Amino acid sequence: MSQSIEIIPSSTDEDALKIKADYESEQQPKPHYRSEVGKDGNLPLFPWLFQELKKKTETPPSYYGEPGQGNARIVSVISVVTCLLLWTLVTETGWVKPLFLPSPISVMERVGDLVVSGFSGVSLGQHMIASLTRVFGAFFLAALAAIPLGILIGTNVWVRGIFDPLIEFYRPLPPLAYLPLVIIWLGIDETSKIALIFLAMFAPIALSARAGVTAAKSEQIQAAYSMGATKLQVLWHVIIKSALPEILTGLRIGIGFGWTTLVASEMVAAEAGIGYMVLNAAEFLVTDVVVAGIIIIGLIAYAFDLFMRWTEKKLVPWKGY
Repeated sequence: MSQSIEIIPSSTDEDALKIKADYESEQQPKPHYRSEVGKDGNLPLFPWLFQELKKKTETPPSYYGEPGQGNARIVSVISVVTCLLLWTLVTETGWVKPLFLPSPISVMERVGDLVVSGFSGVSLGQHMIASLTRVFGAFFLAALAAIPLGILIGTNVWVRGIFDPLIEFYRPLPPLAYLPLVIIWLGIDETSKIALIFLAMFAPIALSARAGVTAAKSEQIQAAYSMGATKLQVLWHVIIKSALPEILTGLRIGIGFGWTTLVASEMVAAEAGIGYMVLNAAEFLVTDVVVAGIIIIGLIAYAFDLFMRWTEKKLVPWKGY
């Protein structure tokens, strides 16, 4: 009768197996910290905050390749608050002298003083009304003239041949270059100021309208004609509506050029205006008034830009945001 023989491994064999197992475990790639952190549901503070911020802002795209979807308001608030905190830090600690950059508290106190007492014998409201009248008066005139001309330049070869070289010639010129000529022609009253801002706005609005005309596809135009549309109907329902997103973008760009040119226009014989207030304060090194004026201009311009964005969403919902 045969008997089975059981082989019992010696301690030497056990040690060899253990050494082999340890060696194999060391050869395995170790997971990175980023791939392991948070598996237990607990994240460090900053990664957790970043993850929560992404959940609040980013949304998955509705189709592949659609970038930039989500709500950026929270990120915008954090950005503004961070800038204000840095501004407060560098001024309150004395890293930057108040002559070069006053603290936010000093600027807010100066704004309150401007509301109560005004500046240079003129109230803050009168300064704002003067600047708003110049900018938006020129903006209305520029839009009224530049949009139809831009559409004609894009749709008519004769109009393009006449006006395109002239607009392209003066468009790169800075407003300060032809400011003396405007003063010689129109004097130093309000007409010259509005005309200077008008010229700064006219070119970008006209070129945006012209570029928008090319957004109308040939297939759309031919389809409208095949369904019995007239030239005016094609112009209004196909070409102009296709150009509307570019036109509204041009208006936003144009108003930005207008605010930039405002300060230059108020350099000459102005008695009121935000730009005049900033320039006059700079001559006497009243830096807090300069910063207050810059903030006022920026807030007004940003508020109008938000209005234009809202208008775009209502008028051209097919553009996408």
